[in-house]
Amino acid sequence: MKVAIYGKEITQDSRKQLELLYNKLDNAGISICVNDKFNKFLTTHCDMNLGFNTYNSHETFKELNADILLTIGGDGTLLDSTTFVRDTGVPILGINTGRLGFLANVSKDEVEDAADAILNGEYTFDERQLISVKSTLSDVNFDPNFALNEVAISRKDTTTMLTVHAWIDDEYLNSYWADGLMLSTPTGSTGYSLSCGGPIVMPGSQNFIITPIAPHNLTVRPFVIPNNVEIRFKVESREEEYLLSLDSRIYTMANKSEVELCCAPFQIKFVKTALQNFPATLRNKLLWGLDRRN
Repeated sequence: MKVAIYGKEITQDSRKQLELLYNKLDNAGISICVNDKFNKFLTTHCDMNLGFNTYNSHETFKELNADILLTIGGDGTLLDSTTFVRDTGVPILGINTGRLGFLANVSKDEVEDAADAILNGEYTFDERQLISVKSTLSDVNFDPNFALNEVAISRKDTTTMLTVHAWIDDEYLNSYWADGLMLSTPTGSTGYSLSCGGPIVMPGSQNFIITPIAPHNLTVRPFVIPNNVEIRFKVESREEEYLLSLDSRIYTMANKSEVELCCAPFQIKFVKTALQNFPATLRNKLLWGLDRRN
């Protein structure tokens, strides 16, 4: 079995869990490979004396033929890891050393149990859909051209609203006057979309969510649509450019340019053990039921 690890930085409090994870896998004879930048951080800041093989791109990651990718960090770290995984089909298990952790939802205290589940094959896969993005501009190259959470349009160098014209399967939907607009997946429904008033959607639902950001018209609300449609946005602004983000990857786009979005032809797999289920994550992360009356 071969396990790849991706991370950015870890705190001193997380060293114990990382060493525990390493020792658990190493004692079981598991081959371990670590992202190059994370390996440099461990070598420079942690003095852990852990020797790893490394990878530094999607191509070198693909050559590993890893069975599982473990991410060490928060949800942002897990989102970044998908740029290495892409369409390889390698499943991801997120170990949360950050704060909220909707995606990376194995807590530091559960690291040993998660490692045991991996070693014993006691896990299943949870497939998550992606949004594929294409631009009408020839000089814009989205690499990679997908988002796991959301694709968001926002203002650049202005405080005035944007006008975002939206079509679904070439049928005109609406012109949104707002600070921005996003299309999110069920996975991303607990992220940026939620903070803008969007609904929580169960993972595995075959839907997208169109969520306006601070719309001028208060009757405009988030809109849940099927994921088998094609969506097109055209942005008009008083400025010459606007911003388009694919998860955390930001691109500058020309005013009046269009973007086309649809369901990507592949999915990202999450490793699911007995430690994780979505209703429990909602209760724990959003503090549902935390009421003196309960």
